[in-house]
Amino acid sequence: MKIAVYFLLMKEIVIHFVCNFQTQLPTNDCNMKTNTGALLALMMFFEYFIWGAWYVTMGTYMGENLKSSGIQIGAAYSALAIATMISPFIVGLVADRFFAAQKIMGVLHLVGAVLLYAATKIDDNPTFYWVILLYSIMYMPTIALSNSVAFGQMNDPGKQFPWIRVFGTLGWIAAGLMIGTLGIEKSNTTFLMAAAVSAALGLYSFVLPNTPPKGKSADTTAKSAMGSQAFVLFYNRPYLIFFIAAILVCIPLSFYYGFANKFLNEVNMTDAASKMTLGQVSEAVFIIAIPFLFNRIGVKNMLLMGMVAWILRYVCFAYGDTGANTWMLYAGIILHGICYDFFFVTGYMYTEKKAGEKIKNAAQGLFTFATYGVGMFIGTWFSGFVVDHYKITDDSHNWTKIWYVPAFIAAAVLIYFILFFREKREIKQA
Repeated sequence: MKIAVYFLLMKEIVIHFVCNFQTQLPTNDCNMKTNTGALLALMMFFEYFIWGAWYVTMGTYMGENLKSSGIQIGAAYSALAIATMISPFIVGLVADRFFAAQKIMGVLHLVGAVLLYAATKIDDNPTFYWVILLYSIMYMPTIALSNSVAFGQMNDPGKQFPWIRVFGTLGWIAAGLMIGTLGIEKSNTTFLMAAAVSAALGLYSFVLPNTPPKGKSADTTAKSAMGSQAFVLFYNRPYLIFFIAAILVCIPLSFYYGFANKFLNEVNMTDAASKMTLGQVSEAVFIIAIPFLFNRIGVKNMLLMGMVAWILRYVCFAYGDTGANTWMLYAGIILHGICYDFFFVTGYMYTEKKAGEKIKNAAQGLFTFATYGVGMFIGTWFSGFVVDHYKITDDSHNWTKIWYVPAFIAAAVLIYFILFFREKREIKQA
């Protein structure tokens, strides 16, 4: 019954957003506008539903079914970081040059569905890791490909894209609500659910609007795929200080992505996956405030607020429980909006302003490669070692001491940033 209510709500939201989106598409055919907007919205919904369905609870699943150690869980999460570093080459050197974006996205999702299903049949950690790594290499390029399909139908992406991208957040939330409602956080049903939607999106991709390849003449090399043109930004001291801080702050981020759900289950929070979607709701709310605050309080204060939020989040987790301090668990989850938006979204905006029009795409690619690739790779492995170090039994950990670690790291990054980052209110191109 609850699931039916969720989907009825999603239907109303789709209608509302498509009605807003259709007036901005580059065609005068009203039906075409509505159809295109609905196709893109559903594509984004499925794209991030898949990610939210298996990623959030993977650590809990591994601990319960594979008896995985913290290091093994961290390694599995590092697979996505490795895929993030590889995917620019797949998209830039192959997909963009030789294949229509929607077609290669369809193939990748169909292969991904098979791999997600295969993951449910594995009972040893080494094999599980390699399957998740291979799946991640299939999945991560589809993020860029789905964006390409959406941008290909827009004449003003700055105004139109947010209306479509928000369905990705709704998809992630829907996945969490379904997992929590069905009580399947510790079972392989999460992977089966993701596999089913991946297969559906794979087939659905072939009816998406055509987004033809750029051709062999596209100016893409291995170096440009990872954003090497943006290396010139490192000559700008404020940006270099920020860039180092961004990599380091990915270590605390890794603790949340890899172990928050496992922690909430160990402290017996009911429907933890559902309640963790409050983080995505918070993310959607706070992102609205960023354009207003960015120019009013300046990039430095925005970034500082994000780093302070990281410290507060882990203090809340360290002392939260399902008794009198339940509010601290909720606070730690809801702070995700400030943690993520005020640092990473603001970071993307800051990167774009420093780079300028000529190298902004390379700069964004470099920032993603360094944070979600290098930074998350370091963070996922390190968080696994820390969780194992404070293990009490197979089913319990000293979470207070575990959460102290990312809190102290975030505090150290905050001090480093305050001491060395100097940027004027009016950001000038590097």
